[in-house]
Amino acid sequence: MPVNAFYAQSGGVTSVINASAAGVIETARRHADRIGTVYAGRNGILGALAEDLIDTGLESAEAIAALRTTPAGAFGSCRYKLKSLEKNRREYERLIEVFKAHGIGYFFYNGGGDSADTCFKVSQLSQSMGYALQAIHVPKTIDNDLPLTDCCPGFGSVAKYVAVSTLEASLDVRSMAATSTKVFVLEVMGRHAGWIAAAGGLAADHGIPVVILFPEIPFDQPAFLARVDALVKHHGYCTVVVSEGAHHPDGSFLAEQGTKDAFGHAQLGGAAPVVAQMVKEALGYKFHWAVADYLQRSARHIASATDARQAYELGQHAVELALEGKNSVMPTIERTSDSPYAYRIGSAPLDQVANAEKFMPRDYISADGYGISDKGRAYLLPLIQGEDYPSYRDGLPVYVTLQNHPVAKKLPPFEITK
Repeated sequence: MPVNAFYAQSGGVTSVINASAAGVIETARRHADRIGTVYAGRNGILGALAEDLIDTGLESAEAIAALRTTPAGAFGSCRYKLKSLEKNRREYERLIEVFKAHGIGYFFYNGGGDSADTCFKVSQLSQSMGYALQAIHVPKTIDNDLPLTDCCPGFGSVAKYVAVSTLEASLDVRSMAATSTKVFVLEVMGRHAGWIAAAGGLAADHGIPVVILFPEIPFDQPAFLARVDALVKHHGYCTVVVSEGAHHPDGSFLAEQGTKDAFGHAQLGGAAPVVAQMVKEALGYKFHWAVADYLQRSARHIASATDARQAYELGQHAVELALEGKNSVMPTIERTSDSPYAYRIGSAPLDQVANAEKFMPRDYISADGYGISDKGRAYLLPLIQGEDYPSYRDGLPVYVTLQNHPVAKKLPPFEITK
């Protein structure tokens, strides 16, 4: 008899996470003899805890296919990290109860490092309880910081957006520099890893003077100001790309607000105005700043074709791994060549992925710490290649909104710990 599957999206969404969803659902449909209905969790893992499931089987093939070019999370996501098994076993047991009630034997969790941890723990608990469940993590994070994979779906499109935005905004500044703005500061995401900020360095290939502030390089204010001053005096202007995770030598973030997010991480935001004001006070240059924020991760209209393809393939391979009998693993990208770019799909055990971070290698960063090296450029360029435009109507992209039909509940209500 076919076994049902559960799929959920977790954490900050991306412009291509729905492509992974399409990969999971379409592949499952091609194996209807072994996989019954794919249920999605409404608002991520919260949907499983609340038994708030969505029947994706009621969506048309055309609607599921349209997910490939639709940004954000079609089923809703959440920032909710399950505590350890020791501290909150009841939540994990609740997941198994819901899975039992709905005949679910496959668990596909689409997210980053915290999601890999949840997926791993659910796999462990199901085994200890004697419940047959195959838990497969589908990688997603614009931060590109998951280990054991060359890159993460979502990153290539953000890198493309940041590279293009850095180039275009810099040309604007260059036009105005003689009498107006001389320094433009762009803040991008990246709490501990500077992969996204590094993408701004690709604009330097077009003659743009760019200074990058990486989380991997402690911020040196005198050296930074000297670098900006030198570039402005030579070129008439410069652009600064600052990661939200840029920090002082003592570890404190330039943009730390003193608050925590749902995962217990320091709440960041505001590095750009801090840096811009620093430049103004020390050098007197007129400035403008911007925070890419949600724009960088939602921009499906300029997504990388490479990224969109890989996002779909990893969703597809997640299902294939499950059908092969694999458990507690994550499909990965294994690069085999930079030029021409080539890769294959592999897999990694979740106990080596969960709660681990991959940082920018030092040799991907220029010797002065303010740009990317040739190795960094060789890594980044293949990931932003190609355009995969959505359809347009009346000048705007056409994105799908699913029906998201609810599944009838079978269990008593469950109180979710906040």
